[in-house]
Amino acid sequence: MSKRKPYSRGYSSRKVDTKEVRQRFLIVCEGEKTEPNYFRSFRVPKNVAEIDVKGLGKNPSKLVNFAKELNQQEEYDQVWCVFDRDSWTPEDFNNAINNAENQGFQVAYSNEAFELWYVLHFEFINTGIPRSDYLKKLGLLLNRGYKKNSETIYDELLDQQSTAIRNATNLLNQYDPHIPAQDNPCTTVHLLVQELNKFIK
Repeated sequence: MSKRKPYSRGYSSRKVDTKEVRQRFLIVCEGEKTEPNYFRSFRVPKNVAEIDVKGLGKNPSKLVNFAKELNQQEEYDQVWCVFDRDSWTPEDFNNAINNAENQGFQVAYSNEAFELWYVLHFEFINTGIPRSDYLKKLGLLLNRGYKKNSETIYDELLDQQSTAIRNATNLLNQYDPHIPAQDNPCTTVHLLVQELNKFIK
């Protein structure tokens, strides 16, 4: 397994000049509703960037291949693959990340569940917990039952997003070298969130 750190070809962190040519994003998600609903909630003006979000319900390797096919049919400025460690094999998970990077794509992965990103809005955690426990934990943190596939979770968590970005960054920095299938808990969802935020006025 390569020990190189992920995301060596990161995008510029500068604020986007809205006079530049409109950017086209392709965001291909493993989940059919949870992740797509979240990323479709970003209020990116259509005259600044076009966000094309797909929810597949496929394993990471098939997701990357699908993203490759779509990118060949259309011309996207940024292609992001969003998937979880979940119950996929370590080989499939790590290979999908490497294959995506080899295509010039970015990956917003979570080990073990996408809901880790939501939890990080409230607190920093660096101990892995079972997937189902994230859902219970979120219910407590939100002071109500967490509804998977929520269409309002982006707005509910928006005020705490900067905390989540800080926590996710600190968590990612704890792993050296980066071995995504073993780095539990860990997420790179904040990298995609930060990129989308550049296009929000």
